[in-house]
Amino acid sequence: MTTQSILPRIYTGPNSPPWPLSVLLALQHLLVQASYLCIFHLLFLATLPPNKLDGFQCWNELLARSFFACGISTVLQCGLGTRLPLVQAPSFEFLIPAMILTQHMSPIRQSKGNSTNAPIEYAGLNCESTRNWDWFLCEVSGAMLVSAVVQVAFGVSGACGWIAKHCGPMVLAPSLAVIGLSAYRPAALLCSENWGIAMLLVLLSILLSQHLASCRLPLCQWSRTGGLSVKSRSPNLHMFSVLFPVSGIWLVCAIMNPIPIAWDVLHPSMHHLTLINSTLQSPWLQVPYPGKQGWPLLSAPAVAVGAAMGVTASIHSIGCYLLCSKALREPLAPQHACNRGLCAEGLGSLLSAVLGSVSGTASSMPNICVSLLTQVTSFRSVWVSALACILLGLSPRLTGHLATIPLAVHGGMLCVTYSMAVGTGISYFQYTNIDSGRNIFIVGFTMFMGLLVPKWLFAAPESLATGCIPIDLFLLSLLMVPVFITGTLSFVLENTVSGTPQERGLLSHFISCKPETAENFLKQHNKNSAQRYKLPLVPRKQQLPSWCKGFPFCFLCPLEEAKEEAVNSYPLEELHCSARETTDLLLKPETVELESDSKQENLGNHKCVTV
Repeated sequence: MTTQSILPRIYTGPNSPPWPLSVLLALQHLLVQASYLCIFHLLFLATLPPNKLDGFQCWNELLARSFFACGISTVLQCGLGTRLPLVQAPSFEFLIPAMILTQHMSPIRQSKGNSTNAPIEYAGLNCESTRNWDWFLCEVSGAMLVSAVVQVAFGVSGACGWIAKHCGPMVLAPSLAVIGLSAYRPAALLCSENWGIAMLLVLLSILLSQHLASCRLPLCQWSRTGGLSVKSRSPNLHMFSVLFPVSGIWLVCAIMNPIPIAWDVLHPSMHHLTLINSTLQSPWLQVPYPGKQGWPLLSAPAVAVGAAMGVTASIHSIGCYLLCSKALREPLAPQHACNRGLCAEGLGSLLSAVLGSVSGTASSMPNICVSLLTQVTSFRSVWVSALACILLGLSPRLTGHLATIPLAVHGGMLCVTYSMAVGTGISYFQYTNIDSGRNIFIVGFTMFMGLLVPKWLFAAPESLATGCIPIDLFLLSLLMVPVFITGTLSFVLENTVSGTPQERGLLSHFISCKPETAENFLKQHNKNSAQRYKLPLVPRKQQLPSWCKGFPFCFLCPLEEAKEEAVNSYPLEELHCSARETTDLLLKPETVELESDSKQENLGNHKCVTV
């Protein structure tokens, strides 16, 4: 038995650690979130034309506005959304469409001969656009505004919960694996700034989280009766296997090289850019408010790209909800919790857009992966990190100092966190029959296409030209996101190709239960799920006005009557039909019971009905 397997899961769920540990865990979440925000903005700025980098001095304010919006979104997510400890940050599903929008901001129609059907070729990084820096930011903010509307629409319509309900292990496994594998390109780019620092960070994280996982350090506690006492109860090194390496390397690099490193590794035109002057000129306190940097612009390309942002970010968030439930070892998030969570993220993206930011808000995959790596999840630490994020967003000067983190540290952190996403995705195969030809095809085909199509379009974006620029941008923004391709293909194939519930991994929660004990197990499982994800105050049906009893409250806040039905409902028929092939989205005529009086006497012989 390995050291990792004998370690207890400490402070998982609502159990709160002591305040000193809560603060350190909050700093760890904040550091991972800050690194991800810096990566997002650096990669976004690297795609801008060289003549637009003159506005680079607004880096601090851009980063501060993003911190403020992410902090507010985290509060909404933990309080009114899924009620899971999910830290909010922009994801690569926002970055890729934003990069496409900026690179295709000034389309140039070039005709070949006299043909009117020639493909549209867009201006690249070297184009000379008459639009200034503020116009660039406002148009990207407009795309973020549209993505927020799409996220809220997915939530209030119940589509998010419906999709999450049909996301079994054969959907989550390839999707999470591709999310992790798709981050290798930015990770390699950032690590190339200094491979020694990046590999040192990775090795230290492995040493603390795996080899020294059982090492316990003294923990100082104070009480009114006993005063100050020193105890050793928790594996501190294992719990902070990301905080200690990142902060230590950052401190050493700051002492040895106080001047920020030039960022020519991201773009050749950024070799002369440092942030000392802009950081010193930034104010200590600046409250962001809507419209200060201009209002979002809703052009046709921005609307098309924003719609693609909303779709891809929603798919990413659904995977985060289910992954966080696995990290907590709690029941999977029910449909109404997923719907509320996506609405909370949409409100966060809306706030980010009106504040003039270039990044929306979504559940942070790196923070969830850190919880899986350290085996520690605390609600209190997430609340503290959200408060610290809001306060940090009020000070552009403090956020500007985050630019002193070496790029190699960001790259090493991507290597550590996203490798956990790959491993967790692979771990879902244990619930399925991976030797099945059906499952082998779904996994291989979806992952291969998820990595192939974005690579092809990245090399030849002009191959996708329909003659309408907004449609081109919409399709490019969708098809260049690996998780969209893999998630969509795996969802469709998993729910349309027939397979037994055991083969598909749908009996993972009660596959070891005996039929006579499965009923009590499933009832307790559904009861725990209803208690875990419910809102603090859920009104009863007779206390609601007539206009609140239908759409959209039926998808966001189930009434007490509906919750009782959910607790008492359990799919016992699946236990009796584990050998029968089923699908979720297609009708199976041979298994559907005909509603005729002549066959009513045969209903008792059919335990499994697929509709």
